[in-house]
Amino acid sequence: MRRPNKWMSSRAVVCTIAATLALPVLHAGAQSEGGLYVAGAGFTFQQAVQQAIAKNPGGQRFFVLAIPPETRALLTTATGTLAATRERAVAAGGVLYVCQRDIDNGKIAAANLAPGVIPVRGWPRVRTDALPKGARYFRDEDPANLPASNNALRKLRSICAD
Repeated sequence: MRRPNKWMSSRAVVCTIAATLALPVLHAGAQSEGGLYVAGAGFTFQQAVQQAIAKNPGGQRFFVLAIPPETRALLTTATGTLAATRERAVAAGGVLYVCQRDIDNGKIAAANLAPGVIPVRGWPRVRTDALPKGARYFRDEDPANLPASNNALRKLRSICAD
C-alpha cells in the first residue's frame, strides 16, 4: 500500500502547476495595453502620437486623449499632417478620445468628430446614478472602448472631469 504524500496529492500538484502556468495568460489582457497619452498638456497631437507609437510597438493598443486646441486633428475637417497622424495612430492600435465636457461646453462639435473618435466622460461633480459607487464605467459606456488599466482610466476620468 502506498503511503499518501503529506504535502499534496498528484491531482493537487497538476492543478497547481496548471494554475501557475495560466497566470501570465490571465494577466496578458491588461499587459497587452499601452498607456494614456495626452495631447494638449504640453504636447501637440503629433508628439503624443509619436510617443505612443514608439512605446507601443507591434500594434499594442494605446490611448490618446486630445484636449483643445489639439482636438483639431480629431475632426473631419483635419487635413494634411493632422489627418495623416490621426490615421497613423489608429493603424498602430490607437484609441482616440475627446472629453465629453468639451462637447457639452461647445468647444468641439460632436458632428465634426472623425469616425471612431470616442467622447469620454470624466468624474461627475455631484454623485449620480449614472456612475454607481465603486463602478468603473457609466451605465451606457462600452468597457471595450476604455482602458483596462485602473490607472489609465482614472487619469482619463480626472482630465475629463467637469
